[in-house]
Amino acid sequence: MKSRLIALLFIASAVSSFTQAQEGDEEERKKGFKKENLFTGGSISLAFYSNTFLIGGSPVFGYSITNWADLGIVVNYNYTSYRDYQVFDDRLKQQNIGGGGFVKLYPIRFLFAQAQYEYNFLHLKYIPPNGGLEIKDKLEAASFLIGGGYTTGRMGRGGAPHFYLAILFDMLNNPGSPYTDAYGRTIPIIRGGVQIPLFQGGGRNQEN
Repeated sequence: MKSRLIALLFIASAVSSFTQAQEGDEEERKKGFKKENLFTGGSISLAFYSNTFLIGGSPVFGYSITNWADLGIVVNYNYTSYRDYQVFDDRLKQQNIGGGGFVKLYPIRFLFAQAQYEYNFLHLKYIPPNGGLEIKDKLEAASFLIGGGYTTGRMGRGGAPHFYLAILFDMLNNPGSPYTDAYGRTIPIIRGGVQIPLFQGGGRNQEN
């Protein structure tokens, strides 16, 4: 519970700080929900590290609260395979479904910082060497991903779809996290994806 509160406080404080810094921007003072600030998209995750392989997908739905800050929700699925998990030549296969929220901040148009909180439900299958009896289990684990990346073609709120590439690390490192290796150490997660603005009509560009 303490870890979750820290994660949520981090996201809230980051958004609040950036919002206060832009109070002089006339456009940012306009209040009210605007459907053209909605976006969707998703990403594919990959990780290779220390006898660990991970692949996953994460559809997202969000809202650009300013030209330099996005908030959203995410649903994720990951498949992770560990080799030599407890003894030589054993395997652990793990599937997880989870979800959470994220914030992206763009200090420069083509660079962003990201914080993402997730809660994951995991299904595990342990396969011992030499055809031993398989063991199945279920776990739950929270993750708090921190990192950043590069994006192409983002023009503030609205505009055309754009692609991004990010690297993230799980700061909570909880037992059972899909973002740890066979020894419980956090691993770098590489995510590549696309963000698609909605309700743009012919498209519009806004400067940061």
